[in-house]
Amino acid sequence: MPTREKEIIVEELTDKFSNAKSAVLTDYCGLDVETMTELRAKLREAGVDYKVVKNTLARLAAKKAEYDEVDDYLTGPTAIAFSDEDPVAPAKVLADFAEEHEELEIKAGILQGSLIGQEQLDSLADIPPREELIAQVLRKMKAPVNGLVNALNDPLKSLAHVLNAIKEEKEE
Repeated sequence: MPTREKEIIVEELTDKFSNAKSAVLTDYCGLDVETMTELRAKLREAGVDYKVVKNTLARLAAKKAEYDEVDDYLTGPTAIAFSDEDPVAPAKVLADFAEEHEELEIKAGILQGSLIGQEQLDSLADIPPREELIAQVLRKMKAPVNGLVNALNDPLKSLAHVLNAIKEEKEE
């Protein structure tokens, strides 16, 4: 590959490393073209960019982006999933896909500037989607208000029942 092309790729990867909220390094060895296409489609749906990289170029880009500790994981066939928006998306999609396809190996990840290992990636993948987390928070915020409304309505309901019972008694 000509030197200028390599420089462009290193610049591109450096930008991706610098701007990504999260990145996940994978070993895709053993996946056929059809399976890789399926994986790329799932990642694209989640807003994740998946790049097959040359380890040497990725090392240079990681050093420029000040991620020297990534060097240990840049061995063998490597592809990196970058997410600029949702830090959970790459870990979640890749973990789900790796359960179905044992050939896909998740090596390590970068979460907002810090290198994370397999256990932390698994924990990250287990986090519910953003919309579900927001719904849970709203339910928790709504519960005290509902309790207050019910507490205020109970005496009124009791009074209404008593008045209704007196009315029925007088009618008889």
